[in-house]
Amino acid sequence: MTLDRRTFLATGAAMLAASTSDAATPVSVRVETREAIGQLPHIWEECVGSDRAAITLRESWRKDLERWRQEAGVKRVRFHGVLNDELGVYAPTILNRNKVVPNFQNVDQVYDGLVARGVSPFVEISFMPKSLASGDRTFGFYKANITPPTSLDAWSDFIKTFATHLVDRYGLATVRTWPFEVWNEPDLAPFWAGTQQQYFELYKATAVTLKSIDKDLQVGGPATSGSHWLPEFIGWSAQNNAPVDFISTHMYAGGDPAKTFGPGTNLQVADVIPEAVRRARQQIDSSPFAGRPLWLTEWSSDSPAMIAHIVAACLPHCQAMSQWVLSSTYEELGVSDYLLRENDTSWGTIVQGIARPSFNTYKLLHRLGQARLRATGPALASRRANGEVAALVWNLADVKQSNGLPWQNYERTVVGEPKRLEVEFAGARPGRRARVSYVDQERGSPLPAWRRLGSPQYIKPGDMEMLRRSAEIAPPQTLRLDERSRLTLDLPPEGVALIELS
Repeated sequence: MTLDRRTFLATGAAMLAASTSDAATPVSVRVETREAIGQLPHIWEECVGSDRAAITLRESWRKDLERWRQEAGVKRVRFHGVLNDELGVYAPTILNRNKVVPNFQNVDQVYDGLVARGVSPFVEISFMPKSLASGDRTFGFYKANITPPTSLDAWSDFIKTFATHLVDRYGLATVRTWPFEVWNEPDLAPFWAGTQQQYFELYKATAVTLKSIDKDLQVGGPATSGSHWLPEFIGWSAQNNAPVDFISTHMYAGGDPAKTFGPGTNLQVADVIPEAVRRARQQIDSSPFAGRPLWLTEWSSDSPAMIAHIVAACLPHCQAMSQWVLSSTYEELGVSDYLLRENDTSWGTIVQGIARPSFNTYKLLHRLGQARLRATGPALASRRANGEVAALVWNLADVKQSNGLPWQNYERTVVGEPKRLEVEFAGARPGRRARVSYVDQERGSPLPAWRRLGSPQYIKPGDMEMLRRSAEIAPPQTLRLDERSRLTLDLPPEGVALIELS
């Protein structure tokens, strides 16, 4: 019988498992259950990205955030535009009789919404209030001003008022835990109309102002795309006594390695981000800022195995990662005309409460313990405080990804094959029970059920809850370790599995 693409994709996990096992390439994985090699910091939980500050006031966005906090353990949220005129923070209005005075009412609603849900803001200081701006260039349909200030002194006075308000409202001890990042991607014309030198001067003025309020407020940058400007920023800041508590940058898997790392560089998609982070760490540690934390404040992948691979590869080099973005309540490019779409590589990990495989991968990562166990092969293994072993394993595929530029979106192409993982838990008792949870593009995904509905552009209210249920991770499969303390798992390309030994 010949199956067309839609029929094949809609057959569900049973056919997937059968087809995977028929032609799976064997892969060996070994977990040393009695050999801890240090802590396993959950750097992927430190932060998650979002659109802009105003979007956080939406009910759908806040519900998606609640899921990230409760199910994936995220601690902070980073977003653009908390100083946008859209929030009225420093703009003339009829109500204030066209006087330009600070107004943080909407800022308070934004940050109160985070705090009430148990997360903190990662304070991205952007964009420029028009009353302080030197020009009219804007980004996005919400018209975020991207020009340098007319006066650094006036900007500094405003930043002092802004940060002092935060301290007064939330307390100094709390705000000391909120990183302040100066601007977003000043190396890209859509986000910064000034020069590199003007950004450096803006950075120093902002950092010095924050430190004048309290020396323990955390400030960093340059928040550039593609790990650009790091040597220049580090060198200039050191020479000009600009305070730097952390270094931040961005990298996307779809970026061109030759442009980022130099002509002739050829890397697999999944290795672009780890290589950028490794080089950034080297640049920091060979500078006067050696040892400073490295924050990857934007990166993205929609592929479960690629997320796991990138996280594991970045662990030795950075202290925090921030997936872009937590919710498809997202309007950086305008209002989307769909919720789900075939072959979509857009960034949202939850769609109005419907989990995508990327979010479900973070749910599995969250279930890892705090002690890292030695492992070989595609695995990230851990021991929990109660002694249980939890290991994430994966079948990495080469999957076309977005390059991070806001006006581009690529179709997904997947190069990979089914793999049969022979996972040995050295030191574990044969016969020990294992619970196995799976996520791939079929399991832990809403797309099979959405296709059965006819792939609608507009999803009816009665179908939304069904799609939410269909996208949840299935209850774990219960297996037993064989006489050699092994499990055999079949994974499709991009698939991940969490193995929990009890």
